[in-house]
Amino acid sequence: MAMTTGNSSQLIRSNLWSNELKETLQDELMGMKYVRMLEGFPDGTTFNIPSIGDARTDDYVEDTAVKFRPLDTGNYTFTISEYISSGHYITDQAKQDLFYASQLEAAFVPKERRAIMEHFETTMFETPDNTMASAQDDPYLINGVAHRFAGGSAVSGLEGQIQLADFAYANLALTKANVPAMNRVAIVPPEVAYIVENLSNITSLDSNPRWEGIVAEGISTGMTFVKNIFGFDVYCSNYLPNSGDLTNAPTSLDKRDQSTAGPDFTSVAGKPCYFFSATNDILPWVAAWRQMPEVEYIRDGDNLRDKYLTTARYGVQLYRPENMVICHTNTAVA
Repeated sequence: MAMTTGNSSQLIRSNLWSNELKETLQDELMGMKYVRMLEGFPDGTTFNIPSIGDARTDDYVEDTAVKFRPLDTGNYTFTISEYISSGHYITDQAKQDLFYASQLEAAFVPKERRAIMEHFETTMFETPDNTMASAQDDPYLINGVAHRFAGGSAVSGLEGQIQLADFAYANLALTKANVPAMNRVAIVPPEVAYIVENLSNITSLDSNPRWEGIVAEGISTGMTFVKNIFGFDVYCSNYLPNSGDLTNAPTSLDKRDQSTAGPDFTSVAGKPCYFFSATNDILPWVAAWRQMPEVEYIRDGDNLRDKYLTTARYGVQLYRPENMVICHTNTAVA
């Protein structure tokens, strides 16, 4: 008997399954490189770092007593605040029946570690605004210049959208706070990358030929912008918080000119953009691990299953608010 497709259809597998599992795409975690890890913190949950102020001068008059005064002092308190876990299990029956059981089990630990590092990055990016804002519309002035403001656009329907002048103002704020000009970085949400790419004074090449490379190549490749904007190397992150979810979500925060109120970010979709210097000894964040991500395997004999658990304890805080400028920006895109 001849074998043809017609008379051997029962031997054809209608659904084939791959030997590999498709995993979700993961972006690069970048926050850790902007954090200074604290040392000499052997136990406990609270770490105190004393600080001293600057000296000052006085006019001197001959044959009178010289003025002596103490230096101003302060104390910075750091706390281990996060204790987190990520756990998963697989039953004995699942290990026996699932074709992908071994691949699934092998994925538990790396995915748990990734989840903990994402938690670290998310917590880190929530700290600047929550630390600096004592009220919803606190501009956090340093030497008379706001370190917290809303984006500068006043276009109808796009109130609070970022402008190039916001980059220039962030430069001004950092310089007035005595932050070094080298290694300045901006971290923005992807929506801001799109908005900046389409600003008219960038796309108009006749009047702005220096921006030609950006328009031709696009602002971002991977995590970093191709070009530097007003001295800032600009990076994208998907882990910046929503402005409306922050402790003191801005409701009418002034724009950079401190004369016109910005939008209500409790109802307008927005995210903060962060501007700072990434110079090592003045990094804006500090952190400490009380327990680095630690993996445990647990045999649950009562329920006939294997459990995998990753736990960690850490703290991350804003250490130098003078080296931090926050621009809340409307993330609506056309």
